[in-house]
Amino acid sequence: MSTATALRIGEVAERLGTTTRTIRYYEEIGLLGGGEREAGRHRTYDESDVERLSDALRFKQLLGLSLDELKALLEAEEARAALRTEWREHNPDESRRREILEQALGHIDRQLELVRRRRRDIDALEGQLADKRATVRKKLREL
Repeated sequence: MSTATALRIGEVAERLGTTTRTIRYYEEIGLLGGGEREAGRHRTYDESDVERLSDALRFKQLLGLSLDELKALLEAEEARAALRTEWREHNPDESRRREILEQALGHIDRQLELVRRRRRDIDALEGQLADKRATVRKKLREL
């Protein structure tokens, strides 16, 4: 890792608006690599680490995912990134390109299912709250 892109844990936490404890916890449970550390030196992170953590925090907050769901979503993101790299850097033949695209579709389908499941849950909650609001408004009118 070049020193120009090496960030310490506090810098990453500040940049992403999180805590060093959250970063360490995500490392402990396998959602984030442990950063790079030379003997006797502080752990450092590169831009790909920051991007993965940023995605994790965004998905967790936006979708209210469990840690297992979050891990699955991030693994699909990484798999798609690897496929993009292979496509761009290795100039695969047509057969392999088809395989890459089919694999990418599978990853996207799994991600979409997770997002859709969350949307259904949120829609159901919204419906319940709207019903409760209507009931309370009706009782107010009756008073």
